[in-house]
This record gives sequence, structure tokens and C-alpha cells, in this order.
Amino acid sequence: MKIAIFGLGYVGLTAAACLTKEGHSVLGIDTSESKVRQIMAGICPIVEPGLEDLLLDALAQGRLACFTDVADRLDDCDMAIVCVGTPSGPDGSHNMGFIAEVSRHIASALAPARERPFTAVYRSTIRPGTTDELIRPIFASLLGEDMPNVHIVYNPEFLRESVSIKDYFSPPKVVIGTADGQPNAHMQEINRNIDSKVFFTRYREAEITKFVDNTFHALKVSFANEIGRLSMELGISPQIVHEIFVSDTKLNISPYYFRPGGAFGGSCLPKDVRAFQHISSTLGANTPLIDSLIRSNEAHKRYLFDRCVKGLAPGARVLMVGLAFKTASDDLRESPNVDLARYLIQGGYELHVYDPSLDPAKLMGQNLGYAYSRLPTLGQILRPLEVVQASHYDLAIDANGTADLLDLQAGRTVDIHTLR
Repeated sequence: MKIAIFGLGYVGLTAAACLTKEGHSVLGIDTSESKVRQIMAGICPIVEPGLEDLLLDALAQGRLACFTDVADRLDDCDMAIVCVGTPSGPDGSHNMGFIAEVSRHIASALAPARERPFTAVYRSTIRPGTTDELIRPIFASLLGEDMPNVHIVYNPEFLRESVSIKDYFSPPKVVIGTADGQPNAHMQEINRNIDSKVFFTRYREAEITKFVDNTFHALKVSFANEIGRLSMELGISPQIVHEIFVSDTKLNISPYYFRPGGAFGGSCLPKDVRAFQHISSTLGANTPLIDSLIRSNEAHKRYLFDRCVKGLAPGARVLMVGLAFKTASDDLRESPNVDLARYLIQGGYELHVYDPSLDPAKLMGQNLGYAYSRLPTLGQILRPLEVVQASHYDLAIDANGTADLLDLQAGRTVDIHTLR
């Protein structure tokens, strides 16, 4: 098939590369001219293992072309996949501006009496009811209420950054929301080589899936960290408690999320928890546990900072290993390590940061804006490996579990990745 992808961020670019590997032709649309130029030059604008190789193959085979606008390029497309951002608004709700804008672009580019079947697929996390109440009305206003041969699908993604290619081809599940809850031919085609349980639902069941998943992941991280804090204060090893707890694979399912360590962050969990809180408040529901997750996470960030600098005088030299929210990623959005770095700078410590996946010159979009709004001196505090290993630090903070791989000179090392 020929597939247009709107939004070439972490989700969209991974989908584009993986679809071309499956033999489909992909038309990438992104408003960032520099990002489009980079991709077409064979340079991957984000850090994701294996992604640049797939993009180079796609370009070499002529299966990928990227542009900054859609123009009349949807005429011969079978499908559009929407992967634009839904960032947090001031009240915690998702900002639907990008979704509405892209929906208008797609509907405007389609012929009102289109004869060839076309499927518009949305993968961005959206409030339940958005497809029925926002997306479909936009399409209907431009194409007519019946919308012959135009189908709208909600298909949430379950990709984890740094292993997203593996997750694309082997997801934990596939959820496909349609108007009547029945299969869609184009979706069956792009998923035919994916071995995973498939759920066909109506829109709202599919839309709430990511909220439920991400809120539960946030719950697990917060729960583990509260137990970790309590254990530390009681002189109990969090690692032994964790080992015992996760040995129960019948009930305590996920060793990864139940491991006490760093606070949760990234582009999904914080914003989706906030949006779920907003949904709960607008419905008058009583969800004190969900409402407490962000507060618990913020408390854990502060706890980690206090633990790191205990007995350390301002002015001391500190090294942080890892700044992105996850190893082998350059995503700084809502990274708890960015907050820790900010606390250290505000506390008067001389901070150096080593993260091999980060290049400030390559940051783009929301990632770029978030990084420099929180850490204006990002370019100055990042240090190359040779400088880090040749310097002496009063404190080294292992924020991503890789400090043991480095030859560091430090008076004290604190592992916040596993609370050691």
C-alpha cells in the first residue's frame, strides 16, 4: 500500500521505517523543514537503535519520501496514519490542536466522492470520545456525513523508546477501534505479519486503552518507589524486597515497572496521568490514587535529590550519568533526570552531565523546547567521555544504570536507577 504518515517524531518515524521494511511505500509529512531535510539525507533526527539503518534502506529502495505539507499527495494513498503530539494543556488535559489541524488537512486533501477506499488511522493518545466528537465531525463537514469509502480508525501504539522497532513487530497487543467495532481491511493488511492478539472494538474502548495502560505503569513505578523509600528509611534492602515481590509471576506481573529506582517520566506517562486526572475531575469521579500519582512522583524526585546531596557542600563537583528519561534515547521530555539536574544547579553544585545519546544540536520540536526551557545551560553542562573519565568528582550519580561501564574518579557514587 501507499501510506501517508503525519508527524515524524518517535512514533511516526518508527512506523514509517517499519512499514517500508514490510514493502509499503510511505509518504512522511512533518512541519519541521530541518527534520524533513535530515531524513531525506539519510540522517535519523532521533536516537533509536536500528532506526537509521531502516531509513537508509527505505530511501535506497525509493519507498520513503518526506514533505512539509500534504498538498495533493493523498490522491493515490490508501491510508494516512496520524502520529502528531497531544501535549498537556495548562489544566492537564490533552491539547487537541494538532489533531484537529491534521484532521482538516487530511479531509481537505481527499476528494468528496472518492472511489478508492481510504483509511485515516489515529495513533496519538486522545480523550475517549475524541473520534466521535472531534475527528469525525471535521471529516463530515468537509466530505459529507456519509463519507463514502473513507474510514476512520483509532489504533493506539505500544512502543517503548530504545526498543521501538522490536515492539512494532512484536507488540503486547493490537487494539483497533472502528465505528462499528468490526475489522478494517487496510488495518488487517498492515498487521498481517504481526503475531499478537488483536482486539477489534468501538472507538471509545480503544481510546481509553492507553490511559489505562500508562496510568497503571505510573502506578507501578510510584508504588515501587514508595516501598523503596520506606525500606531505605527502615534499613531494609529495596533490592531484596523487590526480588521477593517479583518472584510471584502469577500475580505481581511486571518486574520492570515494580522495580524501585528513578521517578517516571518521558512523553507518555506524566501527560496521560494528568489527562486521566482531568477526565476524572470533569466527570466528578473519586480517584484519589490516580490523583496522587504525580504528587508521589514529584516527592520521589525530591527524595532522590536529598539522598544524593546528603553531606555534600554547595560548590562540590557532581557528575550525572544519564539525562534522557531512558538509556539509549535522546528524549528529554519530562525526564526526571532533567529535574534532578535543575535541583543540583539551583543548589549551587558544579554539575557535569554525560549522556552518549544526547547531542543538543540534534534536538527538535517539543524535545528541544522542553530541554532548554528547563536547562538553559544544557550545552555547557554536557561533557564528552574523555573529559568525564579524566576528571575527579565529589559525587557521581548513576541515573541510567550505565555508570559501572565507565572508568570514573569519584569520592562517592549514588545509583538512583536502582536505589543502590
